[in-house]
Amino acid sequence: MDSINWISNVVRPKIRSFLKRDTPQNLWIKCPESGQLVFSKDVEANLFVIPGSGHHMRMSTGARLTSMFDDGAYEEIALPEVPLDPLKFRDEKKYVDRLRDAKAKTSLIDAVKIAYGKVEAVPLTIGVQDFDFMGGSLGMAAGEGVIKGMETAIAKKTPFVLFASSGGARMQEGMFSLMQMPRTTVAVRKLREAKLPYIVVLTNPTTGGVTASYAMLGDVHIAEPGALIGFAGPRVIEQTIREKLPEGFQRAEFLKAHGMVDMVVHRHEMKATIARLCRILTKSDKKAA
Repeated sequence: MDSINWISNVVRPKIRSFLKRDTPQNLWIKCPESGQLVFSKDVEANLFVIPGSGHHMRMSTGARLTSMFDDGAYEEIALPEVPLDPLKFRDEKKYVDRLRDAKAKTSLIDAVKIAYGKVEAVPLTIGVQDFDFMGGSLGMAAGEGVIKGMETAIAKKTPFVLFASSGGARMQEGMFSLMQMPRTTVAVRKLREAKLPYIVVLTNPTTGGVTASYAMLGDVHIAEPGALIGFAGPRVIEQTIREKLPEGFQRAEFLKAHGMVDMVVHRHEMKATIARLCRILTKSDKKAA
């Protein structure tokens, strides 16, 4: 009996440890469309677009800003502080704990980050929503971030570009979250009064209260290929109207065909497209050599 225990408790673990090889995590990425396995470094080098299928993966805030600004150089704009948990909300977990986990996961203060720099020599203020931070949800901090971005654009006299990605309002903040919809709408109006362009890039997904406010108030609406864009999700709509929705409903290409989006732009062309639009809208002929 002792020999059997010795084989189970000593020999087998040693064999397993000998055979085990350390494999880096996330070495391969599986394409959600084609099922193709792609080396993660190749996807990263391709701006997180799957080379074969062209599927646009989610992009982190840092990677997005680096890809947009000239030489990846930009100035991060400090955002106003807000109460962390105004309702002392708790479901399965305390809201403050959810915030702490999201901050540790993304290294962000909240779902929105604002930066200033140059895009093909054009001065630009850019805001990015990160879906990895609690689904890019719109709470007080995110609302203040969007407003601060527009105020920065006004102060620096630059266009404002927002990369939207969100599941909607942040339920843990209740009415304080819903208040950000009219507040950001007022900020858009101030940007317009200053005669500064406001360009929105709709990424996958952009839904809920974000779509119902500042994400649909731009002078120009660009969408990334295949992005899900809408207020309620397609499954909810089907259950409500009890009808089968058209193929590709709420996807970027469908919305462009029906006049809700101005253009669908591949991520590789995004920087050049936005720079060109900003030069046109500001009547500037400044272009990088």
